[in-house]
Amino acid sequence: MFNKIAAALSLILASSAAFAAQPDTFYGGVDAGRTKLDGFAKRDTSVGAFAGYNFHQNFAVEAGYRRLADQDYSLAMGSYVFHESAKVDQAHLSVVGSLPVSEKFSVYGRLGVNRLEARISSPVYSGKDTTTKALYGVGLGYAITEAVSARVEVQKPASDLTNVSAGVSFRF
Repeated sequence: MFNKIAAALSLILASSAAFAAQPDTFYGGVDAGRTKLDGFAKRDTSVGAFAGYNFHQNFAVEAGYRRLADQDYSLAMGSYVFHESAKVDQAHLSVVGSLPVSEKFSVYGRLGVNRLEARISSPVYSGKDTTTKALYGVGLGYAITEAVSARVEVQKPASDLTNVSAGVSFRF
């Protein structure tokens, strides 16, 4: 009986290692979420894409692009209506460290740098501003198959911005 339990436990441990990130592999994916800017009640939808390289079983380097916000506003002044649009984009490069917590689940943390670009346009004003900030985040990954994973993450691209996203990644 003990041998059967030991054999079953060995198979479970071996299968959990199969779902761990393999070193020297590339991955890419997409995500969607919500962005919150401190001081504003409204949250905006975000969409993004990312690509990474696992250089170690628990570490990867990842680059990505995300549209954090895209909002249109209308301002009525008497009989005139002014339309304004605001967009915030993020390009990032970070190191991602992951730790398996079960056969299919892992937690991960991110530390890197991101470049934020805000563009505002209206009939009377048009401009953009860029800034480079530190980026950090935490997330939870789930291995659907050996090559496909789902993930949920909370990121802080800037001190007044928070992004919560869910995505899928494909290893190749």
